[in-house]
Amino acid sequence: MYIATLIASGRLGAGDISAAADALAAAGCAPGTIRWIDAGEACDLAFSGDPVAARTALEALPGNIDVVVQAAEGRAKSLIVADMDSTMITIECIDELADYAGIKDQVSAVTEAAMRGELDFEGALDARVALLRGLDEAVLGRCYAERVRIMPGAIPLVRTMRARGARALLVSGGFTFFADRVAAEIGFDRAISNRLDLAGGALAGTVARPIVGAATKREALIAEAGAIGVTLSATLAVGDGANDIPMIQAAGIGIAYHAKPKTAAAASARIEHGDLTALLYAQGVPRAEWITR
Repeated sequence: MYIATLIASGRLGAGDISAAADALAAAGCAPGTIRWIDAGEACDLAFSGDPVAARTALEALPGNIDVVVQAAEGRAKSLIVADMDSTMITIECIDELADYAGIKDQVSAVTEAAMRGELDFEGALDARVALLRGLDEAVLGRCYAERVRIMPGAIPLVRTMRARGARALLVSGGFTFFADRVAAEIGFDRAISNRLDLAGGALAGTVARPIVGAATKREALIAEAGAIGVTLSATLAVGDGANDIPMIQAAGIGIAYHAKPKTAAAASARIEHGDLTALLYAQGVPRAEWITR
């Protein structure tokens, strides 16, 4: 048995659920029990049949509704591994640092291409960081204070999962200065990220090796699952860029969050309308049980 969770960024009504049930039936799936997680906001629709066909049919429905299709058993996860930039925070830190250096347009174009999977991540990171050489180290703190904003839903997602016994790991191709602070602010157990080299109170224009890239993210998910003694089916990964694809594909459920096309195509589910609390609804957790502070 499978569950399709319908999550509205506006209002979820009886008509939406009826349309979803009809779409399942037309796709050769047999709709079953309907259960509200939160009335008007999120609903589980049980079904039997082909989950791929079900997802395709449901994602084609109109409206600002996100859909997560998964096996009914084991939907509550014991490990979340998350990307940082444009996933747990609203910005790309390297682009904002470049803004202080007066070269944001030049750097952000490379960032966008790398996140779409059009450039080698490591090479693109080296090239962008080299352009920041000589930027005053104090700009890191200024950037964090002035530009970094936590993504809506990030704190309830991570703190609720941890309160329910899950482990939370932030794995970022971004920088330790930001990742360690973001992890602490949101409530992650720990963070893995890249370290900017410094020289004489300024950025040296290089990144310490080894670089945290796509392979590292996947390896971190697998290692963390092993360390806490859970199978990969009990894990959740979320990200937005091409360098998140390997960990998204390795996880029990991999979520593309407002993601680039390649990442969305590789994921088990896409969140395109709502915020990160959609990942709690995907696990069947109602709003009354969320830890929000």
